[in-house]
Amino acid sequence: MNNGTADAAGPSDGHATAARLRNLGTRLLSLAAIQSDRLVNEELARADARKWHYAVLATLEEFGSASQAELSRRTQIHRSDIVAVVNELAGRGLVERSADPADRRRNTVTLTEQGHRQLLTLDRLLAKADDEVLAPLTRPEREQLARLLATLVDHHGTSM
Repeated sequence: MNNGTADAAGPSDGHATAARLRNLGTRLLSLAAIQSDRLVNEELARADARKWHYAVLATLEEFGSASQAELSRRTQIHRSDIVAVVNELAGRGLVERSADPADRRRNTVTLTEQGHRQLLTLDRLLAKADDEVLAPLTRPEREQLARLLATLVDHHGTSM
């Protein structure tokens, strides 16, 4: 059964991967996710940023100012972690936190001009990682993959 050649899901050192593994979608997703995650983290590190930083900045840019609780819901960052993320971003001047005039117990977080510039930098870095991960795919294949992955994420109840 082993013809001694590498396959698309296996290493390129001449070791074949068992068909069961080669054709198991969940395994392929895991392997692709590991590679993608590594590249994304490397690119974000170039700007001294993390994925959660990007998620908060992108959310504020798209939806406008929000409470920390709203940011937690929209980004899927746990409420206990969002405070630290906002603290980091505020400490870098990327967001401003102020008391909500409607409820002084709640903080409103707003993207600063510096935060907007950082977001554009992170967009460029993530586009580079995206291009590297998806290099073997054509534009239509990339769009199809994004639709299929969104379908899986939506089905399993994880909001994007």
